[in-house]
Amino acid sequence: MSTAINRHWLLLDRPKGGNFSEVLSLREAPVPDAGEGQIRVRSVYLSLDPTNAVWMQYDSYLPAVPLNTTMRGLVLGVVDQSNHAKFKVGDIVTGMGSWADYTVADGSSFGRVPNIPGLPLLAYMGPLGMTGATAYFGLLDIGKPKEGETVVVSAAAGAVGSLVGQIAKLKGCRAVGIAGSADKCNWLTGELGYDAAVNYKEKGWQKALKNAVPDGIDIYFENVGGEITEVALSLLNVKGRIPFCGAISQYNSTEPAPGPRNLSVLVSRRARMEGFLVLDYAPRMAEMYAEMGPWLAAGQIKWKVELDQGLENTLTSFNKLFTGGNTGKLAVQISDEPAR
Repeated sequence: MSTAINRHWLLLDRPKGGNFSEVLSLREAPVPDAGEGQIRVRSVYLSLDPTNAVWMQYDSYLPAVPLNTTMRGLVLGVVDQSNHAKFKVGDIVTGMGSWADYTVADGSSFGRVPNIPGLPLLAYMGPLGMTGATAYFGLLDIGKPKEGETVVVSAAAGAVGSLVGQIAKLKGCRAVGIAGSADKCNWLTGELGYDAAVNYKEKGWQKALKNAVPDGIDIYFENVGGEITEVALSLLNVKGRIPFCGAISQYNSTEPAPGPRNLSVLVSRRARMEGFLVLDYAPRMAEMYAEMGPWLAAGQIKWKVELDQGLENTLTSFNKLFTGGNTGKLAVQISDEPAR
C-alpha cells in the first residue's frame, strides 16, 4: 500500500434489509494531513459491531453517517502525524475513527491505549475495549448481580455476550447463554464456563431455556430482541433486571418488529428494563481496567477475537454479524502493529 493513498469505504445510500454491498464503495484518495489541533491515526485494527448498521441507517445516540462520506467505526491505531499537544507521533490510541487506512481527528474522540504487561494489543479491541466495557458496566451497573442469582445472556457467543456470562460467574451467579449453533453452545459451556446454553435454532428451544432456569431469571442481558426477548420476559423473576444493550435481530428489518408482546410482565414482576450506552462510561474505563485486567492476567476471563485481514474485505467480514458467522469479537486488521 502506498502511503500516498488512503483507502476508505464511502457510504452512498441508506441500507435496506442488509444490502450493505450496494450502499458502500471502497474508494481511494490522497492521505489527508492533520490540521491545527488535529492528529492523524493509521488504522491497525477496525472493530466491526452491530451498531455500525444503525449508524448507516438513521439518527440514534449518534447522528447517522452522512451520505457520501466515509463510514464511521471504532479503530485501534497509531498516531503518525500530530499537531495536538496531548498526542505525539507513535502513540497507540483507540477511539472513533473511520473504515479507512487513516483518520484525521481533533483528538477528543481518541485516547491512549494503556500498556498492561502480558496483554496483546488485540485485547483492547475485545475485553479491555468498548466490548469489555459494554459487558462490564452493563451487567454490574445496570444488572447489579447478587451471588446465587441466575443471569441469562442472549447472543451469548458474541463479542459482548461471551464476556457477560464469565463476569457473572466471577460474581457468584449462575450463567445461561442463548446462541445460534451447537458449536457455539459447546464453546460457552466448555471453554467459557457457562452453566448451560440453549441453541435457539433448535426445535423446542423455548422449553429448553425454561428447563435451564429452574429458579427463573434474575437478570436478562438483552442483545437480540424479538421472540427471544419475549420468552425471557416470561421467565423473569420478581424484581428482575434487564440491561438493554441492543436488538440485533431488528437492525436490518424492513418492517416494524412485532414484539415482544408481553412487556406487561415488567409490571406484574416489578422488574426493570434499562437501556444504556457504553459511551457514557468512557470516563470510568479505569475502573474496568482495574478489575478486568487482573482477571485476564490470571486467565479467569477467556476471550476470542476473530480477526480478518484487509480493509478491502471489511464488508465480507461485517456480514458475519448478521448471519451468525462469527464467534466472539469480530475485527479486521488493516495494517501492521507498531512496536511497543
